[in-house]
Amino acid sequence: MARESAREPLEGLVPAPAAEAADTVVLVVSELGTNALRHGGDTCTLGLTAHPGCIEVAVHDPSPQAPRMRAPDLNGGTGGFGLPLANRLARATAVTRRASGGKTVTVLLAR
Repeated sequence: MARESAREPLEGLVPAPAAEAADTVVLVVSELGTNALRHGGDTCTLGLTAHPGCIEVAVHDPSPQAPRMRAPDLNGGTGGFGLPLANRLARATAVTRRASGGKTVTVLLAR
């Protein structure tokens, strides 16, 4: 559902992002959304903002605990790929605590 929610607004942008850039945004949305639901609680909110040179992906969840980088689990299937992948693809990443509780993970991606 998160992938579909991200793809539709990207298709409406003028100028539209290149297909590879749009696929990257959708992948990062999926990974960060999965992390937020798995580690941050049962709900999360996705925000997409188009800037002239980049797309900002922001995922809010109710947990105040900052995400941690860990080595991806190549054999046990327990994950560990989302945040390293987002960091590798991003121009910038940030984690901020929200005054109302929880946190926001923000990633800036090439448009």
